[in-house]
Amino acid sequence: MATMTKEQMSPVKDKNYDLIKTLQMSLEHVYRMQTYIDDAEQRGDSELADWFRKIQDNNRKAGDQGKQMLMARMQQEKR
Repeated sequence: MATMTKEQMSPVKDKNYDLIKTLQMSLEHVYRMQTYIDDAEQRGDSELADWFRKIQDNNRKAGDQGKQMLMARMQQEKR
């Protein structure tokens, strides 16, 4: 019999919590990918390094979008 797992709810009820958490994870991933890029380059694996760069770039873009969205929401809350 398959067991169903309940999806975990955000521990904080702040409406921006999920946005902030995802922004944090995206920016951490940018940093982490640099370590993986460096490791791949040290091994001479340019294909893997390039793939990690693409992931890093996607996370950087997501981080930039998240920062813009958060700033707009914070400004709206001031009004």
